[in-house]
Amino acid sequence: MTRSLTDDLGTVLDLPDAPTRVVSLVPSLTEAVAATAPGLLVGATDWCTNPTDLDVARVRGTKNPDLAAVRALSPDLVVANKEENRELDVRRLRESGVAVWVTDIETVPQALTSMRRLLTGPLALDAPTWLDEADELWGGPPPPVRDRVAVPIWRDPWMVVGPRTYTTDLLRRMGHDNPFAHGTARYPAVEITQVDADGVDEVWLPDEPYVFTEEDGPEAFTRTPTRLVSGRLLTWYGPAMVQAHRELR
Repeated sequence: MTRSLTDDLGTVLDLPDAPTRVVSLVPSLTEAVAATAPGLLVGATDWCTNPTDLDVARVRGTKNPDLAAVRALSPDLVVANKEENRELDVRRLRESGVAVWVTDIETVPQALTSMRRLLTGPLALDAPTWLDEADELWGGPPPPVRDRVAVPIWRDPWMVVGPRTYTTDLLRRMGHDNPFAHGTARYPAVEITQVDADGVDEVWLPDEPYVFTEEDGPEAFTRTPTRLVSGRLLTWYGPAMVQAHRELR
């Protein structure tokens, strides 16, 4: 038996009532599926590092997945994300008969809604307790802004988190305004003087995609205090949201 369901981008997919073989091309979604029904996953990317003991076939990266390896796993469903994965790879998989569910997440509410739709819809699972907890922790209105926090994601050249991103919305829901949450570029290139400036109260340096460390990152700032943070807690939607509320706030 099959069902017709619509993913976040409006694509209608004919899916089995209860998929048993799932490949994830998104680290956040890998963690979410593994935490809810670990036996469903048969494949994931090399960047899917949580849970640390996940024992499934690896299909290379999010931007360059090994499509032949994905097909060889005979998945009932591949889960992807508009930002994380290339439209070309999604299209090629679909053209070869592989069902691909694409999520679209730019805010915390979108993350909560999208994951609930994925888990209870195409994956035919009950909503997990971690999702209900994340919804309770993050689902309310954001608090008043108390400071301005910038989040670099790369150096040489320096790049920062910008508008229309999950991270910027997560910051706002912790009371932090992102001074780079304006303009058109979602991850704009900037000069270090724009980050180490009067308009920034603190700089959070994550360990992904660029691996900032005590020796690589903080030394570049002469004015603005810095804080090393987990990139997973800043950018991964899923079970990480519960931990992020506890540790980042």
